[in-house]
Amino acid sequence: MIIKAKHHFLLDPFFRNYVLWKMKRHFQSFAINGAVQDKSLPILLICNHVSWWDGIWTLYTNQQLFKRKYHFMMLEEELRKNWFFQYTGGFSIKKQSRSIIETFDYTAELLSIANNMVLLFPQGKIKSIYQEKFVFEKGIEKILQRTKNEIQIIFQANLIDYFADAKPNAFFNLQHYTGSYELKKLEAAYNTFYEQCLQTQAKKEI
Repeated sequence: MIIKAKHHFLLDPFFRNYVLWKMKRHFQSFAINGAVQDKSLPILLICNHVSWWDGIWTLYTNQQLFKRKYHFMMLEEELRKNWFFQYTGGFSIKKQSRSIIETFDYTAELLSIANNMVLLFPQGKIKSIYQEKFVFEKGIEKILQRTKNEIQIIFQANLIDYFADAKPNAFFNLQHYTGSYELKKLEAAYNTFYEQCLQTQAKKEI
């Protein structure tokens, strides 16, 4: 049995407020780049996984723009160690186990509800922010194959720069994806998007 997400009436709002406090404390600034229209559909957010901060950054994006009920997939062993995440939208996946099918079905079920957002890190592990190419695991395609209703897929790329500041400046880049659900096409589109984000970021000046 997988661990399903819950939204505790006290823990969930506390965590959302904690996110804002922690970001303001540790970052000089944070900016959302990219015009993405909210289509009032369930949202699948596909994001690079570069640090512990990623979940907090994407929650911030959701709070600022979409205000959806926020869900995110975590490795089962990590979710059991950090049990409180279950009460703020976390649900489990256990690789190389039969329960993985249940996770795919559950994710598709979440994406059938218009007020939901589901965050996925399709590369499956933390990678350097400077990587040139993402390789997606097969799970995202299997989830999309199970999703029968229309959804909105949004790419997010998180980047940081210090410039002349002691604290980092965070940049959250967004793009709406409307292409094929085929794994390699989705992967290629994200790689193109990420490369464009890096090029744009490299041109920024203080």
